[in-house]
Formats: sequence, structure tokens, C-alpha cells
Amino acid sequence: MALIRNSLSRHRSATYRIGFAAICAAAIVALIPAALYAGDPVRAAIFFLCGLVAGIAGTLAWPRSGADNTVLPTLSRRAAAEESLSWTDLAAAMPDPAIILGRSAGILTFNAAARAIFERLKQGLPLEHVNRDPEFIAAVAAVFDTGERRTAKLRLRGGRGQRFIATITPLGGKQKPITAVLITVRDESEQHRLLEMRTDFIANASHELRTPLASVRGFIETLQGPARHDEAARHRFLTIMAEQAERMTRLIDDLLLLSRVEEKANLKPIGQIRLDELINEVVRAIAPAAAERQITMTVEPESSSLSAKGDRDELFQVFHNLIENAVKYGRDGGSVKIHLTGGKKADGKSSDVVTVTVADNGPGIAPEHLPRLTERFYRVSAEHSRRVGGTGLGLAITKHVLNRHDGKLSVESVVGTGTTFKVILPAFK
Repeated sequence: MALIRNSLSRHRSATYRIGFAAICAAAIVALIPAALYAGDPVRAAIFFLCGLVAGIAGTLAWPRSGADNTVLPTLSRRAAAEESLSWTDLAAAMPDPAIILGRSAGILTFNAAARAIFERLKQGLPLEHVNRDPEFIAAVAAVFDTGERRTAKLRLRGGRGQRFIATITPLGGKQKPITAVLITVRDESEQHRLLEMRTDFIANASHELRTPLASVRGFIETLQGPARHDEAARHRFLTIMAEQAERMTRLIDDLLLLSRVEEKANLKPIGQIRLDELINEVVRAIAPAAAERQITMTVEPESSSLSAKGDRDELFQVFHNLIENAVKYGRDGGSVKIHLTGGKKADGKSSDVVTVTVADNGPGIAPEHLPRLTERFYRVSAEHSRRVGGTGLGLAITKHVLNRHDGKLSVESVVGTGTTFKVILPAFK
């Protein structure tokens, strides 16, 4: 803008000089005849000299050839260059992928973020050569015609399932017709994924609660009707109803726990946890269930003073889930081994991490199930999981807790041999 103001100032100066020269020339023409008409030679000479001086001054004030006679073309070129520079600056300043498109000149400019999405993007190229999505092209054409902002869903050829929303905004105020538009692209893949996850979560939770509720309701109706006076049926039905109520309680408890863990996802724990003491406490809590199936649990600490950084209650839940799963899904009369490593390195320095391994010699898990084990409500065998009291949320909770603790979870399994879960946590220093 400063460039345009300076150019206009010079243009006005040239106009003033031309006007001054014209006035001086007119004075010369007017003064001489007037003096001659007066019939006084002395006065005529004086008027003539004054007119001559004025004429010389006007001639000197006249703009020199080549000095300012190119002001308007230069101003036009500089204004066009500044306008082009402004479009480039505007696109570069946008945080989202941005493209500026002319009505007839094709793509005027774009930023680096847009280039990362549209591989064929090039200045001067028509928009149809970059993306041919019908909804997107129609929205751009509508903005040029109406001057109103539009949005459109955008699909990329060969994309990885990504979902984009394009916003097309007219440029140049309310002028008609619109000569350029700004296209900004927003990636909504993550929002869509979270929405789908939330929808699936609600559907799965509703299904998990509906089944035991339907069972309890059916037994209540039976006890109120045909089995009202049947003592044996009443005892059997009440036992099943108690089991279903316990199942719903476990599910609700796990849902609440998962919600609390997600709320604190960005709050990193800083406490010190003695892992050997924590693991022994978990083993004592699960011992009755293991004894029922005659499963032997052994803890093999490498050191008696392994400490990790974390929240005690949440890590208790992590190891309780893993060891309980090993007992529930292991083999009757089998074994579960818990191994702790960390402490000192070979050079005598303290290790940066501690590792807890939980291994069973159960039936194992087929390879196709391993990547999905930490998904909510995912079960290798839904029937067996419900029979042993699983909610399908244990490993999902474990994953979220470990993410909060900057920990890692890995699993290895061989069908017919057993499954091994490995937890890696930052050591406390």
C-alpha cells in the first residue's frame, strides 16, 4: 500500500506542474496583447519581460520526457505485483491447507500444507486437474456464481480413508462477479473416528447391559407367575439373577473406571510404586480364583526393590487385569508366571525402565486376534468370556492406564502353548 501511495503522490505532483506551466503560458499570451493595447511602450516592455520570466518558469516546471509519463503504467504493474504478493501471503498465513483460485486463471497460489494433500497441485492449473470430486467442484462454481460461502465434503483419490471438509470463501468483498476464491481444507478424520468409536461404544455397552437385564426381567416375571410357589425354581432363578446383577455391576464399574482413566489421560503420575509389593498384593487377591482351577502362580523378581513411577491404584488394576485373565483363560491345573526385571544394567547403572511379564500355559490366542485385543468389548470368544465373568474392557483399561504412565504393552501367543503379556514402565529414580 505504501508503494501505491508514493506512486499516486508522484502522479499528483506531475499534474500540478503541468497545470502551472499551462497557467504561465496563458499569462504570456494574455499579457503581451494587453500591454500593446495600452499604447505605452515602457509598460509593454515591462509586461513583456514579466511574461517572458513566467514562460521560462513554466517551461522549467514542465515534466521532462521519460520522467513521469510512465507513472500510470508503472502504478498498474506495481499494484498487480502487490496484489499477487498479497494472495501468496494470505495463503501462506493460513494454518490449514489453503488454495486461492481465480475464475479464469486457474490456481493462483497455495501453501505448503495444501501441497502435502494434493500431489498434483500446480500454479495456473485448473482445479479439475487437481481434484474431480463432483460435490467439491459444484460448490466452487456456486461460490463464483452467487458470491456466498459454501462447504463441501472432499474425497481424495487413493486416500487412506481420510475425511476432509473444504470451505470455499469469496475474495474481494461484495464485488460481482467474484474474481477469486479462497479454499481451505480441514481434516476431520480424527473427529469422525472418535464419533464412530463413541457410537460403537454406546451400542456395545447397551448390548452388554441389555442381555443380563432381559434375563433378570424374564426370571422376575416367571417368579411372579407360574413359579410363584415353586421353591426349587425360585432358588435356581434367584441364583441366576444374582449372577446377572453381579455381571452388570462389573460392567458398570469397568465403564466408570475407563471414564476416569480417560479424563486423566494428560496428567502424568509422579508417585513411586514398589512393583514387587504391588504384584504380591495382586497375587494374594487372585489366589482364591486360581485355587478353584488348581492353577499355580509364581512371582520371580529379579530384585526385591524394583520401583516404577506411577499411580498405585491404576497400576494395581493393570496387573490385576493381566494376571486375572491368565487365570480365567488359562488351562485347568496350569501355571501362571510373573517375572519382574529392571534394577541394574550390566555396567552397574540403574535401568531406565522396569518390565513385568505375565505368562500362562493356556490354549493361546490365534494371530488374527492379537492386534485387536485392547479394543473395547473385543473378545476372542464372547461366550467363554461371559461365562468366566469378563466384560471385554479389561485390556482397554490396561492400555489407557499404560498410555497415561508412558508405558508399553505387548503380547505374544502361540496356539496350544500359551500367552505372554509384557508391561514396560518408566523406572522411578
